[in-house]
Amino acid sequence: MELLFWSCLGGGIVYAVVTIILGDVISEAADGALDFLFGDALPWLQPMTLVSAITIFGGAGLMLERYTPLGTGLVLVFAAMIAVVLAIAVYFLYVRPMENSENSTGYSLQELGGKMAEVLVSIPPSGYGEVLVRVGAAGVSGQIAASYDGEAIPLGAKVVVVEVKDGTLMVSRIDL
Repeated sequence: MELLFWSCLGGGIVYAVVTIILGDVISEAADGALDFLFGDALPWLQPMTLVSAITIFGGAGLMLERYTPLGTGLVLVFAAMIAVVLAIAVYFLYVRPMENSENSTGYSLQELGGKMAEVLVSIPPSGYGEVLVRVGAAGVSGQIAASYDGEAIPLGAKVVVVEVKDGTLMVSRIDL
């Protein structure tokens, strides 16, 4: 039984070390082939949670076997219970908050249609200026803009992006 516990503990430690050192390299080499491991159907069934449970099972089993007078069956049961409880804690205290904190700063120009912006460089009736558009949760981006209506738009005016044409935001002034 001690071999099982040492195997679980050692395997978890090796997994953690390999993931930390080679995680990105392996992910890049697999080119998304292992994405099924991070299944959307069972979000709690993450490799981090499962490996944590296996590692905790091994460590708890070793400690219970060595420092308590419990029999093999009870050691297995208690080690499994400790592993499940702590794996649930790992999921709710680490994995889930990390999933919720992932934000992307990427966007495409096509997503900017309908967004409000502020004019940074005045836009002449038939020329180009620049607007500041809020993108994502906490980002802003300066973009080339032209007047959709063919009217001059002064510096500091509030505008809305009507459409994106050839990489240029076509904007129209709005009064709030």
